[in-house]
Amino acid sequence: MTSLLIVDDDETIKDVLLEMFSGQHLCHTAATAEEALEQLESHEYDVVITDIAMPGMGGEHLLGFIKTYNPRTRVIFITGSSDKQNAGRLMAKGAVGYLVKPFNLEIIMERVEWAIKQRRGV
Repeated sequence: MTSLLIVDDDETIKDVLLEMFSGQHLCHTAATAEEALEQLESHEYDVVITDIAMPGMGGEHLLGFIKTYNPRTRVIFITGSSDKQNAGRLMAKGAVGYLVKPFNLEIIMERVEWAIKQRRGV
């Protein structure tokens, strides 16, 4: 079964994504990047969906950790910022998606499925 880690300090977004993906995938959540790091130390995820701006460590630092220690894990950012330079920088660092909140649920579902196929080499 494919595994996803959903990282966001917004409980509503976490709950919506968890409900949407948990029927098809093993899903875990974290409210901070620090919590996500703890989970990443003991579990390799296929896809991480993360916010950029969170209390404490931000999503960009989390991406750096993931690309260093779990390079096959695909990272999709969800954020309130539509800054194209920010998006370009994160994609250059290895992210496979950048969606601006509020995002269309169909689009994030498509991006996650694409990321899973990409990880599997399909």
